[in-house]
Amino acid sequence: MSLKEPPPVVPAPPEDAPGSTGPADETPGPAGGAKAGHAHRATTWPEARAAARRAGAGARAGREPSGLPLGEALGRVLAGPLTALADLPSFDTSAMDGWAVAGPGPWHVREETAVLAGHAPAAALATGEAVRIATGAPVPPGTTAVLRTEHSRTERPRTEGPEHPRTGEPPYGGRLLLRSLREVVGGQDIRPRGQECRTGDELLPAGTTVTPAVLGLAAAAGYDALPVLPRPRVEILVLGDELLTAGLPHDGLIRDALGPMLGPWLAALGADVLATRRIGDDAEALYAAVTGSTADLVVTTGGTAAGPVDHVHRVLDKAGAVLLVDGVKVRPGHPMLLARLGADPARPRHVRHLVGLPGNPLAAVSGLLTLAAPLLAALTEPAPFAEPGSWSSTGPGPSAEPEPSTDPRPPAESGAGSEPRTPVPYRVPVRDEVHGHPHDTRLVPVVRHGGTAVPLRYNGPAMLRGIAAADGLAVVPPGGARPGQELDVLDLPWPPTAGAAPAQGACFT
Repeated sequence: MSLKEPPPVVPAPPEDAPGSTGPADETPGPAGGAKAGHAHRATTWPEARAAARRAGAGARAGREPSGLPLGEALGRVLAGPLTALADLPSFDTSAMDGWAVAGPGPWHVREETAVLAGHAPAAALATGEAVRIATGAPVPPGTTAVLRTEHSRTERPRTEGPEHPRTGEPPYGGRLLLRSLREVVGGQDIRPRGQECRTGDELLPAGTTVTPAVLGLAAAAGYDALPVLPRPRVEILVLGDELLTAGLPHDGLIRDALGPMLGPWLAALGADVLATRRIGDDAEALYAAVTGSTADLVVTTGGTAAGPVDHVHRVLDKAGAVLLVDGVKVRPGHPMLLARLGADPARPRHVRHLVGLPGNPLAAVSGLLTLAAPLLAALTEPAPFAEPGSWSSTGPGPSAEPEPSTDPRPPAESGAGSEPRTPVPYRVPVRDEVHGHPHDTRLVPVVRHGGTAVPLRYNGPAMLRGIAAADGLAVVPPGGARPGQELDVLDLPWPPTAGAAPAQGACFT
């Protein structure tokens, strides 16, 4: 059988039949299930996410960190701890503009140029001496405190002699005298060497996202470049002869919604998107694209079911791929899949994967958050992975995910999140009843309103109107949810925005 031959047709069980949502195989197998005419054996939604995390964690070994100049490291992830290359500060420095003084006052002011930041320290002060100093300047040896300008006054001492003939003021002479207007405490307004850190101190752990503040700290600690984990490289293959890239739908042709959406979404999850290629329904072209890709993750759209032009399973089978997830008990997005591709002979340690997304837009979003997001997050974790962006609604177990936060505030307000913005869990009561699938999990777009999650009406598998206005996706257990019931919510990888006026609805075919 060639790649272009259709698979044998096997009647599928009804959606609500137990056989259509049976337990997943414990051992991954070859990708020939559809080709051989076998129905998918769908994996539960929590276990599918756990499988994607394991796949990403297993692929980390072949990825070496790279050193990037500070100007290029923003948003990347530290491959190792950030340790101080120098003491901070590297010398005793003045914390304020004012006077460096030695011993108790009053002090005689040395007639010399002020000590400035970036210049060599002045000569040592003797007890009873003071010298003008600027913020950030090295304090002279012998300094016991820095006296702020606003807390001091200077005067000339009186000398013997006649008063001034016009003003009647007594004569002044000698060195300028400095007096304090407040009590002076030893060490005040001096930043001692090593106050913030000593050479070799760990400043930040591995796995920290490089923010602008991290760049500043790294520069202060002596770094010119940072060791960071490489971004996962992703290639997107858009399938379907019916897709238009411009203009209005016509004559059975529709606009490609996934091509413009997936690249930026994957980039928001921290991926380096190499290309978005349109393959159509050409099995041979798909095989060449999958086997020829150098990406860490290949993402396909459509072609994962068993229709006459659904070529993904046959292509994976011919390519020697191993299916890790073949269908997930989630609506929308049931026919999504995850496969481990064959090794690249030129890079034997390079482990590649493929995530097959359904062709319907919201179903593709479901696959993105179920399989691609956990895999990418695990792939960029330098330590054993515990994903912060999802959790199980089925109780603890061997593959249970982290418990969600009960903080009712949005993640940005409660101090969570990073750049790239990893999905952050939170649990919110749902305002309205949400219809459920009899056996499968549902992912429903919601907006936050008055401390509750409000389901959005346009939540069918082919619809994007709901997710475009959403703050997140509510995880609805089989059977649905009643008003006031707390639901787990998957955050989206960008800041929440004000959505449209919410309305409740249901569509999960």
